[in-house]
Amino acid sequence: MALKKFKPTTPSRRYMTVADFSDLTKKKPEKSLLRPIKKSGGRNNHGRTTAWCRGGGHKRRYRIIDFKRRKHGVPAKVTAIEYDPNRSSRIALLVYADGEKRYILAPDGIRVGDTLMSGPTAEVRDGNCLPLSHVPQGTAIHSLELIPGKGSQIARSAGTECQLMAKEGGHAHVKLPSGEVRMFSLRCYCTLGRVGNVDHEKVVVGKAGRNRWLGRRHSVRGVAMNPVDHPMGGGEGRSSGGRHPCTPWGKPTKGYKTRKKGKQSNKWIVRRRS
Repeated sequence: MALKKFKPTTPSRRYMTVADFSDLTKKKPEKSLLRPIKKSGGRNNHGRTTAWCRGGGHKRRYRIIDFKRRKHGVPAKVTAIEYDPNRSSRIALLVYADGEKRYILAPDGIRVGDTLMSGPTAEVRDGNCLPLSHVPQGTAIHSLELIPGKGSQIARSAGTECQLMAKEGGHAHVKLPSGEVRMFSLRCYCTLGRVGNVDHEKVVVGKAGRNRWLGRRHSVRGVAMNPVDHPMGGGEGRSSGGRHPCTPWGKPTKGYKTRKKGKQSNKWIVRRRS
């Protein structure tokens, strides 16, 4: 995939970049794998805003992604690489030998016509899904399960990958995209290779309206408000707030530790990202 630039006909066009979508092979999604999405605008069931700066955006439909890949030993042919408005990565449409169709996250370098497989007997090649016990050390992986059988939760966004560092006992040491090294059960499944659409991080939005297309609304700084609206508001002239950044209710927004002491996951972390 490459990025497309524009002539600077307006100030917002000067630095804007978009994906050229040359890697896509099919425009319309598979109807049987679509579901509707209901928008909440950041409101809860009482109608109160609980997530700020949400709302609007283009209408979308959800593509059902197979994060478990439990059709072991059944070869599947890649028939299309498609765009998914709900995630940064591309998705690949697989047609299994028995005729079933499923979407997966498209690994980098995958092409239409490739044959993929999942299970312990699958070949070690990009796009195949294997348990960590059957993956060679040093291999780049993505779509990694946190709990065996739950489905992939780790390294699913565009261009991300993990690295299998070592195996010890019934666990594997995996280096995550954040730099953290964590232990996973050898029964956890993962997909080999890294997630495609690597150039996604280089896309420049360019204008505020494009964020609104994505359902992201503007955010007003606390220091720009009045004291009645925000603890950091008010003052003569422009101010720096005079305290650590906080929410309208006085809770700190940066460096507010929500992780509980003695958390169960501490024992699985070998090296922290910091």
